Amino acid sequence: MFIDEAKIRVKAGDGGNGCLAFRREKFVPRGGPSGGDGGKGGDIIMESSERHNTLVHFRFNPEYKAQRGRHGEGSNRTGREGVDITLKVPVGTILYDADTGEKVHDFSRPDERIVVAQGGRGGRGNARFATSTHQAPREHEEGRPGEDRVFRLELKLLADVGLVGYPNVGKSTLISRIPAARPKIADYPFTTLQPNLGVVAVGQPPEERSFVVADIPGLIEGAHSGAGLGTQFLRHIERTRLLVHLVDVSDASGRPDPVKDVEVIRGELESFGAGLENKPIIMAASKIDVANKEKLAKLKRYCKKNGLELFPISAVTGKGIDELKYAIAEKLEEVKANLQSDEASQKDSTSVVDETELPVRSRRTS
Repeated sequence: MFIDEAKIRVKAGDGGNGCLAFRREKFVPRGGPSGGDGGKGGDIIMESSERHNTLVHFRFNPEYKAQRGRHGEGSNRTGREGVDITLKVPVGTILYDADTGEKVHDFSRPDERIVVAQGGRGGRGNARFATSTHQAPREHEEGRPGEDRVFRLELKLLADVGLVGYPNVGKSTLISRIPAARPKIADYPFTTLQPNLGVVAVGQPPEERSFVVADIPGLIEGAHSGAGLGTQFLRHIERTRLLVHLVDVSDASGRPDPVKDVEVIRGELESFGAGLENKPIIMAASKIDVANKEKLAKLKRYCKKNGLELFPISAVTGKGIDELKYAIAEKLEEVKANLQSDEASQKDSTSVVDETELPVRSRRTS
């Protein structure tokens, strides 16, 4: 089961109360105050883990409560602190405050660790209030309550390449040729009900290159506003660096115009936002083993006019698959190089100090 959304409530532990006590021992008539402080409540901690792939464990257990701190005791004994709770989330999870909608944290790397709910501070015992003029205080504090928060978790897959296109254009068949993935394949629409990941290796060691491909459930017109299944999975391609758009050029799809198919999908990406329309894209004409030559020729003219790379492929026979894989690997290297150069230029621009903004030192006159 692939669960990519969850809503949870977390309650950090309350702090223990401070103690009101006086030292009472034989031969010590005025022992003075001896109430200890209460212990701190346990925190709720969230940590990203590569061992988790979905949020299903939050769907069936949506509430978490940390242990409270123990109360202070006599003889200046401080109460024990509450035990923390650590919640594991998959890498790629985004944490939102459910009340305000504010993004709290983006777990983009493994082993990231943050405190999402702070445990309450323990109250002070009466020994803390003793002074030279107030030697027998009866004041003591109650423990502070721990934070109580509601969060919304959203998982976005971390993949290098996203496969997009209409339902039943051959995305699942294409990714099924990768040994790591065995998606469900059939002839009816919306075969893919959850994203599938596959690892593609190109070349031979030591020059072997690899990348992760995500098969996104098919999009239809109006997907960005809730039609079909695309609206709940479009966010999974936000983090991808490259899109591969599959277009069915056979007569099996029942759609006569492949150019219209391309424009509809590109319109959905643009309407969804998040910069999806600006991502680099490679076109793939699928099912060329049973292709309609007029459809293929029309798609080639469209791609040439718009400066798009087009690779005719057949996931069934394997024709064109290797060429597509190498083209994806080269395009990804180009994208990564551009990102690194942009980051380097930004660092250089921030490190350069404008000399006109430096303070002018006054010369000392003799």
